[in-house]
Amino acid sequence: MNCKEHHLPELELSTGQVREALQAILYTILFIRSPGPVTPRDVECEGFNLTYPRIASDKMSSMPSAHSALDSNVDKKVDDGIGSFLMTLSQIGPELLSGGLTISFFERRATRQLFGLVSNEEKVIWEQWHLRVVVNNTPRPVSDDSAAVMERQRIQDMAEGMLRSALVKIFEISGGAIDHVPPVMYEFEINCSKKADDRENVYSRVANMPSLINLSN
Repeated sequence: MNCKEHHLPELELSTGQVREALQAILYTILFIRSPGPVTPRDVECEGFNLTYPRIASDKMSSMPSAHSALDSNVDKKVDDGIGSFLMTLSQIGPELLSGGLTISFFERRATRQLFGLVSNEEKVIWEQWHLRVVVNNTPRPVSDDSAAVMERQRIQDMAEGMLRSALVKIFEISGGAIDHVPPVMYEFEINCSKKADDRENVYSRVANMPSLINLSN
């Protein structure tokens, strides 16, 4: 089975926005990839003027396990994934950190070797969603003058627009072909990476550049 890969638009968020934004993205993906009938629950973001769907917890507990893509530890997996992401961020600038997050869907298949005498379990990944996030630790202006208010609004609008674009992309992808989605129970996992992107490479080259020669002498 070929693995289908999706790359979501990159996000740039302030430190206090990261957890809620990642929750919105991860729970939305888990909702649209849950097989069988599910009951949606709309979640209103506290830090963004956005609403995202997730599976209602009361419905999850009553669904037969064979029809659920999410186990009872779904919240723990999401929280642990976000926590791992925050721990694996790498420096790309004086106030900038960057990291990658991938949510993978897979099924477990039993395979036999040595003429069927030995049985092994194989994890087959059939879909992955990739997201790069830049975390901006630059302190926000806190005064009440018009310039500070406008700057805070600009930062908020930019982050909210990026998150909205990512959510729209998820729903656009969900409306596409689904013939790669297996008709059996499957699981998910969340992984993080510190793979350098172009900006990290540029920052590294600039940081390690030798001092300029003084031509005035």
